[in-house]
Amino acid sequence: MTSHRPGHAHHPRHGGSDSGHRRRLTAVLGVTGVVLVAEVIGAVVSGSLALGADALHMFTDVAAIGIALTAITIAERRTTSRSTFGLYRVEIFAAAVNAVLLLGVAAWISWSAVRRFEDAPEIHTTVMILVAVLGLVANAVSLWWLHGDQQESLNVRGVYLEVLGDLLGSAAVVVAGLLIAITGAQVIDPIASVAVAFLILPRTWSLLREAVTILLEATPAGVDLEHVRRHIVDIEGVLDVHDLHVWTISSGRPVMSAHVVVDDHWLQRSGEVLDALQTCLGAHFDVDHSTFQVEPRGHADHEAPTHP
Repeated sequence: MTSHRPGHAHHPRHGGSDSGHRRRLTAVLGVTGVVLVAEVIGAVVSGSLALGADALHMFTDVAAIGIALTAITIAERRTTSRSTFGLYRVEIFAAAVNAVLLLGVAAWISWSAVRRFEDAPEIHTTVMILVAVLGLVANAVSLWWLHGDQQESLNVRGVYLEVLGDLLGSAAVVVAGLLIAITGAQVIDPIASVAVAFLILPRTWSLLREAVTILLEATPAGVDLEHVRRHIVDIEGVLDVHDLHVWTISSGRPVMSAHVVVDDHWLQRSGEVLDALQTCLGAHFDVDHSTFQVEPRGHADHEAPTHP
C-alpha cells in the first residue's frame, strides 16, 4: 500500500514564487547585459585585462541567467507518463553547467594574466575606473533583487553567486585602477585579474558539489536517516522500516520512500498508520513528497535484497 503526501514542506518557492524568480532574473539579465557591453568597450579602450576578465565573468552571468530562466520555464511543465516528477531536475543541470562555465572562465583569466606579467601594457585608468564603478553599482542592485530568491532555489543561487563574484571583481578592478593611476605600476592589472579568477573558485566549487550531490540522489544535507527511522518506528503499530530513501528532485523539493512493517492487527488499519506517518513527517521533517509501502511481518523475506 502506498501513500503520497502532497505538501507539508515549507518551501516558498512553490507555486507562484517561480514567476517572481522569473521577473527578477529578467531584470538582472537586462542590467547585466548593459554592463557587459560597457565593460567590453571599456576593456578595449583602456587595455585592462582585469576589466576584460570582469566582462568575461559578466558574459557567463548572461549565460547563467538565460539558463536559469529556461530552467524555470521548463520546470513549470506538467508531469507526464514519461516524466512523472516533471522536469524540475533541469534546474540542477543548469546549476552544474553554470559551475563548469565559471571554472573555465577562471582558468582562462589566470592563463592570460600570467602572460601579461612579462609584458604589461599601459592602462588608461580613467575609463577602467569609470566602467568598473558602473559594474559595481549594477551588481549591487542585482544582488539586492536576488537576495531573497537565492535562499529558495539552487538555480537562482547559482546566478546570485556569479553576480556576487562580479561585484567583488568590479571592486577589485576599481581598486586596481586607482593604484595604477597613483603608482603607475601596470603590473597591478594582471594581479587584479588573478584576484578576480580566485574569487570565482570557492563559490563555484560549492555550487558544483551541491548540484552533483542532487544529481547522484544522495541523502540531502541535514537529513539524518537514523533520526527519520526512529520517528517511523516509534509510531504505534510499526514494527520496523527498511528500504528507507530520502533524496532531492530539485532544490527545495526533497522526497522520501520507505517500506513500513506493521503487526497483523494494524495491517487491517493501514489507513490509520499512513495518517500517523504523514502527520509525523509533516511535523518533524521537511519532505515534499513521501511514499510508504505498508507490509506485514516477514514480507521482506520475499523481496530481493536492496538496501537496509
